[in-house]
This record gives sequence, C-alpha cells and structure tokens, in this order.
Amino acid sequence: MWCPFCATNETSVLESRVAEDGQSLRRRRECAKCQKRFTTWERVEGPTLFVIKRDGGRQPFDRQKIAHGAIRSFDKRPVSIDLINQLADEVEREVRRKEVSEISSKIIGRMVLKRLKNIDKVAWVRFASVYFELTDLTEFEKLINKLS
Repeated sequence: MWCPFCATNETSVLESRVAEDGQSLRRRRECAKCQKRFTTWERVEGPTLFVIKRDGGRQPFDRQKIAHGAIRSFDKRPVSIDLINQLADEVEREVRRKEVSEISSKIIGRMVLKRLKNIDKVAWVRFASVYFELTDLTEFEKLINKLS
C-alpha cells in the first residue's frame, strides 16, 4: 500500500476491523518511512453493474457519484458525512440486491429521493429539482406542495 504522504510502499497494518455496514474492512496503517498514519477501506467488488443514463449511455455503477450528489444536496445543511456515506451505502446495497447487470439512473434517483425525504426536506427539494429537471418557479412550487 502506497503512503499518501510520502509515496513509499513500505506501510504496515496497525489495526483491521469490519466496518459498521458489515460489507467493508477498515484498516489503520502506518508508513515505515514518514511514520504518518492513514486509513484504508476494502470492499468486496461484485460483478460489474452498469447504469443506463437518461441519454441512453451506459457507465459503470459508482457509489461515489451517489455520495457526491447527496453532498451537494446537503450543502450548508446540518448533516454529517457519516450519514451521507450511510445513505450511499444503503442505495448501493439496494441496487446490488436486485441482482441485475444494468439499472436505470432514474431508479437510483428514486432510491436517493426516498432516503433524502426522511433526512432533510431542503436536501430533498434540491436533489428533486435536478432529478425532475425543473425549469421554472411554478414547477418548484408544485414540488414543495407535494411535501406538505
């Protein structure tokens, strides 16, 4: 494992434990050269899953895209990064449980929306405005009225 600080490949594992999600390993490592410590994560990688985008294009499923979209939705909201990671983990587990090789980005978006609605209504509106491709104020008003 390469040290992110000095780029040497002489590191040692200090501690390993199963993460809260039960699907990954968290390892604390120490660099033999600079003595700095860092954390790595190991996940089981299943079969390649492709996401079918709105334009018909396909790309590999990327859990980080879900987390990144949630982070943008929660911008300046009182939500921890741990909760955002939990949301992304839950969506990934639900997607992988479907045991399909391709899934629509619309389905993934609905999974995210369902979870956002229970966490933060403002984040839900932000995400929904992109998901539903809202273009004017009346569409926003209708969307907000759905929350009431």
